[in-house]
Amino acid sequence: MHALAELARKSVEEFIRNGRAMKLSAPLPPEMCEKAGVFVCIKKDGQLRGCIGTFMPCRENIAEETLNNAISAATQDPRFPPVEEEELGRLKYTVDVLSAPEKVTSMSELDPEEYGVIVVSGGRRGLLLPDLEGVNTVEEQLRITKMKAGIMPGESVEIFRFRVTRYQ
Repeated sequence: MHALAELARKSVEEFIRNGRAMKLSAPLPPEMCEKAGVFVCIKKDGQLRGCIGTFMPCRENIAEETLNNAISAATQDPRFPPVEEEELGRLKYTVDVLSAPEKVTSMSELDPEEYGVIVVSGGRRGLLLPDLEGVNTVEEQLRITKMKAGIMPGESVEIFRFRVTRYQ
C-alpha cells in the first residue's frame, strides 16, 4: 500500500475508533509536502463506500488534504451512512492527487480514461474523476458530471480537465 493510501487508512481508523483526527508526524515525505487537490475514495468489498475531495488545495499540503478528505469520505459522503468500526478491516483506500485544472475549448481535448472533468455553470459545479468503471465516453462523462452539479442537459457549461496520480 502506498504511503498516501496508508495515511488515508490510518486517518479513518483513528477517527472512527477514537473520535479525533490523527497528528501528522514530521518530516513528511517530499511528495506529501506539495499543495494539490486530493480525492479519497473508500471501497468495501469492491463497492464504493465514500468518496470526498478537493479539486484545488485547501490545506497546507497533500498530507493534510489526504487526512481531512479521508475522514470526510468515511463520515460525510451524503450517499452513505458513516463508516462503523466493524467495517474498518474490509475497507480499501484510493488517493487521487489532482493536477491543476485546465480549461477545455474542444471535446476532442477530453478522454475519460486519461482526464477527469469539472463542469461549471453559474455557481454550480461538478467533478468526475478519470478512469472510472462504466464511464467509457466523453458524452457519458459529461452527462454524469452535469447531473452531479444539478446542471440540465442543454445548459451551457465551462469545462475543465485534469489528470490524477492514483495511489492505492
